[in-house]
Amino acid sequence: NKTQTMTENSTLSNSYSRNNLGQSSSPYLLQHADNPVWWQEWKKETLDLAAKENKPVLVSLGYSTCHWCHVMAAEAFSDADTASYLNENYICIKIDREQRPDIDQYMMHFMQAQSGSGGWPLNVFLTHDLRPVVAVTYAPADGDDYRMSFLEIARRVINYLRTDSEQISPFIAAYEEPPEVEEDKLAEEIASYYDDNYSGFGTGQKFPNHSTLLFLLYFLSVKENAELRKICTSSLDTMMLGGLNDHLQGGIFRYCVDRRWTIPHFEKMLYDQAMSLWTYSLGYRVTGHERYREMGEKILKCLDECFEENGLFISAFNADTDHEEGATYVWSREEIENHLGKEDYRRFRDVYTIDGEPNFEKKYHLTRKNFDPLAGPEEKLLAVRKTRTQPSADNKILCGINALAAIALIQAGRFLEKPGLEKKAESVIMKLLDLFWNGSALGHSIFQGLLQKQSFLSDAGAMLTGVTMLYENDEKWGEIMRTMTTYVESFRKDGKWIESEEDDFRAIQASWFDHPVPSGVSLAEYGLTRAAQLTGNEVRPVPYRHPLQSDFYNINALMCNDLFHLYTTKNRVPWKNIPPNSLQKRGEPETDCYNKICRTLNS
Repeated sequence: NKTQTMTENSTLSNSYSRNNLGQSSSPYLLQHADNPVWWQEWKKETLDLAAKENKPVLVSLGYSTCHWCHVMAAEAFSDADTASYLNENYICIKIDREQRPDIDQYMMHFMQAQSGSGGWPLNVFLTHDLRPVVAVTYAPADGDDYRMSFLEIARRVINYLRTDSEQISPFIAAYEEPPEVEEDKLAEEIASYYDDNYSGFGTGQKFPNHSTLLFLLYFLSVKENAELRKICTSSLDTMMLGGLNDHLQGGIFRYCVDRRWTIPHFEKMLYDQAMSLWTYSLGYRVTGHERYREMGEKILKCLDECFEENGLFISAFNADTDHEEGATYVWSREEIENHLGKEDYRRFRDVYTIDGEPNFEKKYHLTRKNFDPLAGPEEKLLAVRKTRTQPSADNKILCGINALAAIALIQAGRFLEKPGLEKKAESVIMKLLDLFWNGSALGHSIFQGLLQKQSFLSDAGAMLTGVTMLYENDEKWGEIMRTMTTYVESFRKDGKWIESEEDDFRAIQASWFDHPVPSGVSLAEYGLTRAAQLTGNEVRPVPYRHPLQSDFYNINALMCNDLFHLYTTKNRVPWKNIPPNSLQKRGEPETDCYNKICRTLNS
C-alpha cells in the first residue's frame, strides 16, 4: 500500500511537470500554453498537490486583451532561467480574471491592502495553504537600478518563506459598505473629483466613468443643476473628441493613459461598449444633443461589426496587433495624405489633430478638434484599416456582460427611438437563458462549447435587470422575472451579498465598487427594486452612498426614494412621451406615481 501511494503521488507530480494550459476553456490561458513555465489551471487537485508537497504557489491573473500581460508572457514567463526557478520552487497557476472574478477580487484586495494600488497582470505569491505573501504587477525578465526582475522577486519570496512562513497571517478582505452621503451633498462630492482642465474625473489616467455619468444624467432628470450638467456634457464631449473614441469604426477603448484623453490602452471590451451605449443614449435623451445620438449609433455599429457572433457578443479585442500595441489603429501623416488625396486631406486636417508632432510611437492616433461631419474621408481610412492585420479577439461569451449589453440595447432602443433594438435585446436574453440557465442556476462563460458552470451574483443581477425591462414591454416575462428574483435573493447570506461560493475557493462577499461595470451588489439591488416596483411590492428608501464608488448604486437609491416615475397604464406608453427616469407597467387606474404623489392620467 505504501508503494502504491508513493507511485500515485509520483504520477500526480509528474503530470504537473509540464505546462497544462493547452486544453483550457480560456483564450487568455491558451496564450500562455507555450510558456516554459509549468502553468496549471486553478482546480482542487492543483491546490491539494501544493499542500501535499508543502510547495508555495504563484497565482498569476490577467485577461487576453491586456497589453502588459502579453509583455510578461513574452519576457519573464518565456525566460528559461525564470521558468526553471519557478518550476522547481513553486506550483504555478494561471487564471483568467474574467472567468474567476471571485479569486481576482480577493487577490486584488490583498494587493491594494499591501501597496495601495493594483493592476494586471496580477501576480501573487502564496504559501502552500494559500496565505498571500506578496503581490506584484509587471516585472521584467532582467532587472535594473529601478526595477527588480521577476526571478529576483521569486527568489526573495522563497528565502523569506524559509525563515518566516509561520509569521504570515491569513488575509481576510474587508468588505465595508461605502459611507452614506446626504442627497444635497451628492453634487458637491462629485464636483470635487471633476477635472476642470481636461474633463472627466481625477488628474491621472482617464477612465470612462460610465456609472458616474449615468447617475448624473438620471439626477439631472430629477433636478436641474447647472454645474453637474456642465460636468456631464463636457466629459461626454471630451471622450467623443479624444483618443478614447475609435473615430473610424465606432466604440471606445478601455481607458486613456494620460490626463488629456489622448492615448488609450487599445483593448476594446464588450462591457465598455455596453456601458457607453447606455450612457450616450441617455445623454441624448436628457440633453437633446444630436452628437450623442450619433455617438450611440457608432457604438451600435461597432457592436454589430466587431462583437456580435451568433446572436451574442464576444468579450474583447486585443490591445496589441502582432505584439505591437495599437498597430492596427495608428497612422503616419504620409499614409493619411496618400489614401485621402489632396482635397479630402485638407478637410481631414480641419477636423483631426495631425499638424503637430506624432502622438504615439512616431505615428498619429486620431483625435478630433471639433464635431464637424466628415463621413467620406473617415470611410476611406476605415476601408484601408480593415485591410491591415486586426487585433486578436477573445471569443468567450460572458453571461452577465452579455446581459449588460442587452440592457444597453433596450435603453438605446428607448432613448434613440429604435424599437428594433429592444427586439434584438430580447433575442439576446433568450439565447443567454438557453445557454446558461439550467433551471436553478446561471453559468458564467462559454468558450468553444465548454460551459463554466460557476454562479456569480453579477451575472444574476444583470440577468434580472434585463428581464425586468423586457417585462415592461410584455408581461409574458413575469414568470422568469419571479424566478430570477428568487435566484438573486439566494446570494444574500446573513444579511450580506455573496458574489460566489465555490468548493475550490472561499466564499467571496460581493463588491460595492461600480467601475468599470456596476458591482454585483448594485446590479442585484437595482434589479430587485425594479421587479418590486413592477409587481406592486413594497420598496423601502435607502441611503445614497459615496460618489465615484457607488454611483450605480445611487441610481437605485433614486428609484428607492421614489424619484423614478412609475406609470401604470392599460396600454404601453411610447418611451419618448415619458421622462427618462421612468418605469411602466400595465394596469388600472392609469397613474403616474412620483415623489410620494400619484397623479391620475387623462384617458
